[in-house]
Amino acid sequence: MVGGLAYIEHVRRVASSFTATLRIEPENRYFPHAIAVVVAGAKVGYVAPELSREYHEAIAAAPEPVTCPGRRATHTDHETSGVELFLDFTNVPLAGES
Repeated sequence: MVGGLAYIEHVRRVASSFTATLRIEPENRYFPHAIAVVVAGAKVGYVAPELSREYHEAIAAAPEPVTCPGRRATHTDHETSGVELFLDFTNVPLAGES
């Protein structure tokens, strides 16, 4: 997941484990395949562009909101990678999957 300083306050309020909703943003003028990550009603960032290209079509076509489990990074994870939150895409559909 990618974010930025604009979302850091929302990220800091996220529980240690959570369920994220993945929302397509067709109006996003910067990236046509944008997938926002929403936790407890607040946007906390975006799916990384290299992944959103693979998942965008299937999430857009899903009849119901697509969710996935997530967890906060450990202190060590954050220190070595800068990552704040991890999302588990195991059950998120890819384009072309049924």
